[in-house]
Amino acid sequence: MSAPFTVLIPARLASTRLPDKPLADIGGVPMVVRVAQRAALSGAARCVVAADDERIVRACQAHGVAALLTRTDHPSGSDRLAEACALLDLANDAVVVNVQGDEPLIAPALIDAVAEQLRQRTDCVMSTAAHVLAGMAEFLNPHVVKVVLDRQHTALYFSRAPIPWWRDGMASAEGLTDNTPLPSPAPLRHVGIYAYRAGFLRRFPTLEPAPLERIESLEQLRVLWHGERIAVHVTEEAPGPGVDTPDDLARVRALFG
Repeated sequence: MSAPFTVLIPARLASTRLPDKPLADIGGVPMVVRVAQRAALSGAARCVVAADDERIVRACQAHGVAALLTRTDHPSGSDRLAEACALLDLANDAVVVNVQGDEPLIAPALIDAVAEQLRQRTDCVMSTAAHVLAGMAEFLNPHVVKVVLDRQHTALYFSRAPIPWWRDGMASAEGLTDNTPLPSPAPLRHVGIYAYRAGFLRRFPTLEPAPLERIESLEQLRVLWHGERIAVHVTEEAPGPGVDTPDDLARVRALFG
């Protein structure tokens, strides 16, 4: 049996594209509560929402979901979770899984797999997930983050650029379509779920931001830049859609009838 772990769900009320996103109604239940309900189906010992507003905390409590209030000035979700680790007094070796508060269709099995990956990989401070890209359009899309791995499924690099790129790919780049075959082996799309050991999560906000992190706008590159390792679980199934825009919300609402 896998060791127990804690799921933390960062929830920030402000959102440019979808105001009050954590409280968006999905089938009569706030989105962040839907996320917590899905996470509770995993093997987590507990699931806690780390919120920046009392309204989120009250909404969670009304549905029996544990929640705590964190500062409003955190620059990232990782900083918010670092405070949550301190508030919960988690041991340094405790495993924490960061489930994004806008993933109401998150697969419980994926949460378990990422936690187990970190438990097994004592050489890594974090774990995350990836799956095979579906086609050329995703491969070229800068909003789709790609990851390349070593033979042990440790991350070598994350990028918004299409990586790995085959030697002769540039010669035909202008003629690429979604029907153009992808390089082989197929590139991997990064899935934004993370497991950390609580001690590293508390340390992460103190690390100097990396130049590569600023260029790519990818926080996980700070970890690699400081010489730490990230294990990657490759899942066969693409995760359900997240919610970033009103159109995303409409699509997810339709799935809940």
